[in-house]
Amino acid sequence: MKRKLIERFTIDVNDAELGYNVKALTGINMDTKKRDHIIEELFKIDGVREVAEVTGRFDILVTMYSKSLDQMHKMVSERIGRIEGIQSSESFIEMKSRMKAMPYMPSKGSD
Repeated sequence: MKRKLIERFTIDVNDAELGYNVKALTGINMDTKKRDHIIEELFKIDGVREVAEVTGRFDILVTMYSKSLDQMHKMVSERIGRIEGIQSSESFIEMKSRMKAMPYMPSKGSD
């Protein structure tokens, strides 16, 4: 904590056990003059977990969770699609994911 390597201690909630079985990333292109309004509106949507401004073909990536594909469809088409200033979006439903630990502790003998 003193070296600021650990920012906080937290729990990791199992979203699937709570019924949130569908995860999607949605790339959004927007009118950048309405950036703050769009981000504010996105966070009003239940299921939106993270909004990241990115480089590349999208302006922002939105991480969201829902309990069903139908609910995800409604989030994207009825909520996100109606936010003023969003020009286009493309959603990617997560089928399966794998993670690996970050290499925070270098092995002996490395630089």
